[in-house]
Amino acid sequence: MTFTKRFHKTGYAAFFTLFCSLLLAAVFSVQTAQADEEAYKNLKLFSQVIEIIENNYVDEVKTEDLISGAIQGMVQTLDPHSEFMPPESYKDLKESTKGEFGGIGIQISMKDGYVTVIAPIMGTPGFRAGIQAGDVIVAVDGESTLDMKLTEAVKKMRGEKGTYVTLSIYRKGMKKAKDYKILRDIIEVASVHETSLAPHFGYVRITNFTESTETDLLEAIEGLRQDEQELSGLILDLRNNPGGLLHQAISVSDVFLSKGVIVSHKGRRATSSQEYHASPSRRDVKCPMVVLINGGSASASEIVAGALQDHRRAVLLGTTSFGKGSVQTVEPLRDGYALKLTIARYYTPSGRSIQAEGIVPDIIVKAGFDKKKKDDKDDEENSEFVYLKEKDLKNHLDAESDAGEEEQGQEETADDQEQELDIPSETPKEEVKTGEPAGPEQDPTKIFGYLDVDQLLKDHQIKRALDILKGYSLLSGLEK
Repeated sequence: MTFTKRFHKTGYAAFFTLFCSLLLAAVFSVQTAQADEEAYKNLKLFSQVIEIIENNYVDEVKTEDLISGAIQGMVQTLDPHSEFMPPESYKDLKESTKGEFGGIGIQISMKDGYVTVIAPIMGTPGFRAGIQAGDVIVAVDGESTLDMKLTEAVKKMRGEKGTYVTLSIYRKGMKKAKDYKILRDIIEVASVHETSLAPHFGYVRITNFTESTETDLLEAIEGLRQDEQELSGLILDLRNNPGGLLHQAISVSDVFLSKGVIVSHKGRRATSSQEYHASPSRRDVKCPMVVLINGGSASASEIVAGALQDHRRAVLLGTTSFGKGSVQTVEPLRDGYALKLTIARYYTPSGRSIQAEGIVPDIIVKAGFDKKKKDDKDDEENSEFVYLKEKDLKNHLDAESDAGEEEQGQEETADDQEQELDIPSETPKEEVKTGEPAGPEQDPTKIFGYLDVDQLLKDHQIKRALDILKGYSLLSGLEK
């Protein structure tokens, strides 16, 4: 082939490549222009609505209130955890992650338009009053919570130490709601509690993940060691742990792992995707472990449980966790506002999505605890509470973003309709005094207030976990 022919062929190829590139750029430019035009039309519609409301609404309204409400409504359509935060709410969020704030100590979310309890924080006024996971807060101080913004509900429940707040609670099985009058206190959330269940067998409960959780955990484990001997077994209790700070969940996992991925998260943008790895360290705790989880274990606690399960570092025991596997980032805005936005999904080391799926334990053991009764009937089935799950929340994300998302979302909605609570608008109430549980105690986690060993050992899940650890220790000794 002559040089001229090669030149012509090469030139045609280069021209064709350039032409395709220009064509794609033109198509992209047209699509961008169309998207910009569509956005402009919608913004124009938005401004028209504001103008009509300002000029014609029956009462005078502030433009900033209209815009703020519009932004809140926009963000609420995304998923249950994205939120436009007014200055007070943003301040409360920062205070709560430091482990101290004024209030009653319960974790809440929205379900069917009502404020619903995910879990009470151990040792807090709400916990002592008998508030349970899944309780529907019908009203706060007599004001209905139907379609109340979550930030507004939090604001009403928080307050100065020594003041009261009354929650009207509707619980599955109740014929009428009950009023809980609760004395607010400074919620100093000690996230780690520990005790020895038997010689060389430790029990550690993490209630949530705050700035000091890793440090407190290491101190707790060191305190459980006797005569500087390693523990023969450790129970890590993450039940009813609603989550907290991501970096603390990673640090806690790293205490028990020396290598490998702890968790990863993947988002639409490359900057939202990241892997977190364990690091070799002398502080690693090597003893056999059982981790307890249930439907109240969410977010950061699911990250820890998933990491230890995938690396076969611990046996998971209990019931399936909450299923909050999404990542939120908080972007500060002007004038003290902030935007909490979901940017990614969490994945365990093996690649499992936590979102709307939860962590399934290796050994299923329902909640229950021993009581002195006239008969020997097992009350375990009645004591297992039906927990609100991530998949029950309106607009929840699915485990994966794919073509089957719409169909799956329709099925979930149908399930939600079947389980919708029938709460009359004028619900009769009866008052429960502060600190007194309503009716028979059904949630065994209530006995954890002071880590009474005798009480802990009546818990079916803890007893089973301890038996597993003792059995493993015995068999390991025989092998030697």
